[in-house]
Amino acid sequence: MSRLPDPIKQGLARGWKVAGGPHGPLPARLTCDVAIVGSGAGAGITAEVLSRAGLQVVLVEEGPLKSSSDFRQREEEAYPALYQESAARKTADKGITILQGRCVGGSTTVNWTSSFRTPPATLEYWQRHFGLDEMSPAAMQPWFEQAERRLHVAPWAVPPNENNEVLRRGAAKLGLEARVIPRNVNGCWNLGSCGMGCPTNAKQSMLVTTLPAALDAGAQLLVETRAERLELAQGRVAALICRAVRADGSPLGPETRIVATHYVVAGGAINSPALLMRSKLPDPHERVGRRTFLHPVVISAATFEQRVEGWQGAPQSIYTDHFLHTQPIDGPIGYKLEAPPLHPVIFATTMSGYGREQLEMLKIFPHAQVLIALMRDGFHPQSPGGVVALRDDGSPVLDYPLNDFVFEGARRALLSMAEIQFAAGAKQVLPVHERAQPWTSWAEARRGIAELPMEPLLLRVVSAHVMGGCAMAGSEKLGVVRPDGRHWQVDNLSVHDGSLFPTSIGANPQLSIYGLVAKLSTGLAKRLSGREVILA
Repeated sequence: MSRLPDPIKQGLARGWKVAGGPHGPLPARLTCDVAIVGSGAGAGITAEVLSRAGLQVVLVEEGPLKSSSDFRQREEEAYPALYQESAARKTADKGITILQGRCVGGSTTVNWTSSFRTPPATLEYWQRHFGLDEMSPAAMQPWFEQAERRLHVAPWAVPPNENNEVLRRGAAKLGLEARVIPRNVNGCWNLGSCGMGCPTNAKQSMLVTTLPAALDAGAQLLVETRAERLELAQGRVAALICRAVRADGSPLGPETRIVATHYVVAGGAINSPALLMRSKLPDPHERVGRRTFLHPVVISAATFEQRVEGWQGAPQSIYTDHFLHTQPIDGPIGYKLEAPPLHPVIFATTMSGYGREQLEMLKIFPHAQVLIALMRDGFHPQSPGGVVALRDDGSPVLDYPLNDFVFEGARRALLSMAEIQFAAGAKQVLPVHERAQPWTSWAEARRGIAELPMEPLLLRVVSAHVMGGCAMAGSEKLGVVRPDGRHWQVDNLSVHDGSLFPTSIGANPQLSIYGLVAKLSTGLAKRLSGREVILA
């Protein structure tokens, strides 16, 4: 693979305008039409669309510019280089571990490629409760279609690996519908290391699609550069103040001042509301940083007689939404079931137990299979999400209390996953909970799970889907931004990322961001340039 072409190195050789880190010092001042904070799903789509409209774009990314030449399928290299807080970002009480990208391409560089449109029930809920009248399933369809064409989104045609096949087989045995997951790949080698960066450039992340297109059109990229604050003057953003940072995040060098006509914040949920808070932007209804959602995830591990080898093959290719529809969307919390990829470091740091107990678990690692349940938060009064706050140094932290409403759903999810795993032939099932033990039958597991104490830090909860915190709404009392993405109080500022969502999605959110931001950035391009452009 080291002999494969590296499109990032080729672009740099062609003269892309990149500064920061190893690419040279930051300029003291820059001017442009649009300054974009971030380089992930929302930022990448926005950058390509605005560049196609002839606008001069500058992107600011806190993480490094890494490419296929750097992606060697090694966990010890990937997590410190490509993830927020070395893949160990946590909520305030340490009760939830959060995986988020911190590199050029953001989480799209390290996600597992699952690509779902926003479920119709979610869009309809937003219409009814948040005044988003133009976001019906029919209205959003052409925007999803554009994103799917641009990023090669299609159902995965290769048979699932055994880790995913267990979900399909167990669901079929119980009469539950399971479907194939669409993936944004082109020429995928089926390696299974998507979470460490794609070494073959098959994953159609922002790193190899929209960002190169924008850079080829003259956009400028600042890497290893933190957006510290937005300066206001007369009710508008007058400048974006940035500073170079070292690999550990510590500041390096003087400030850089970027002056633009318009500013787009697309740093992802948690980081985007934190920037608005550091900037002391108007927030008359105290909406910024609130209603931040995670799809809290609980985990069930199982062992099988046959080898599973969950590190090989497409990480996620089968899912079931059966348990999203067994109750109303605003009733008891529903959940989507998927199978995650299994790699030694992430497996060892996620599973419960220590010492000899974990050693025994790692001995059977090739036979281990794991299911995850993504709980759909944000639709019930007892599911208000979390709140982003700032530490003394200005860095963000998410306070997301786990309550009885979430725990009740978590117990149901553990039961559902255990039943599916036993139906698929598991020898034993172990919910990832500090008080759980391996159970060898469905009847035994059902009794044991019913008795588990549901408390933070006893039940292992993780997340890779951070949403909300800068919600869009048809009324300024309900959200931070308007339905077109512009800030309610600051006219030359937009938000274009997953922080826009007024609830969670109920599905892996990357395609929801792509489709929504294609719509918003097309409108923004028209307002700023007068030109009609489309993503694809």
